[in-house]
Amino acid sequence: MLSSLPKDIVILVSSENAVTERRIAPSWTISTLKSKLEPITGIPPFAQQLSYQLHDSSPVQPITVENEDNVHVSDLEWTAGAKLVVTDTRPPSFRENYTDTSQVEKYEMPEEDYAKLTDSVLAWKKRNQLGRFDPTQATTAESKQAEEEKEVEDKGIKVGARCIVGEFEAGRRGEVAYVGLVEKIPQGGVWVGVRLDEPTGKNNGSIDGVRFFEAGSNHGTFVRPNRVTVGDFPPKSLDDEDLLEEI
Repeated sequence: MLSSLPKDIVILVSSENAVTERRIAPSWTISTLKSKLEPITGIPPFAQQLSYQLHDSSPVQPITVENEDNVHVSDLEWTAGAKLVVTDTRPPSFRENYTDTSQVEKYEMPEEDYAKLTDSVLAWKKRNQLGRFDPTQATTAESKQAEEEKEVEDKGIKVGARCIVGEFEAGRRGEVAYVGLVEKIPQGGVWVGVRLDEPTGKNNGSIDGVRFFEAGSNHGTFVRPNRVTVGDFPPKSLDDEDLLEEI
């Protein structure tokens, strides 16, 4: 019977930790098959429950034999392309988890050692003067900040001054409450913190837990100097003509 079968059969082995095509010999016993499946699936023979599926549309059939040393693969009449499903019958707490790396000790290279490498991303950035290694980047940032500081001075933007944020007619009125750098904003440069008369802002004068000025909820905003106009802009009242036109 065995001589009429091919030397080996290509089947798909599927388990919780692996899916792979393997060649199996029809002459193997079920016991031998299980021992060869252990290094592939990580499941010891005693805990393996084998099932097979001849093709995608056929049902999955469990392999149940009384004596695994006497039953051969050829007795199962598998064909090439069949699927062998290997299930671990052990309780989850007794199974090896090969996909969980949280408990695996990992090597972390010290920053000073990484900085000495010549084939790292950091070294490549240094050679090509990219990112923080671009000599023109610092110059550009410093130039922009100097321009913004001059604009603040020329426009008379200072703490306590009444102002409008945005377009003159449709702008939001408020009071300058902060002028300077805001480290929590990655773009850098000079920012103007405004305490708005109405709750049309995005914060309360603080960013990421760092307070720059006092303001009610949504009464605070940070904008660039070019969006601020200082002048005689008192808080609007219900008698203002522009408000009456909107009501």
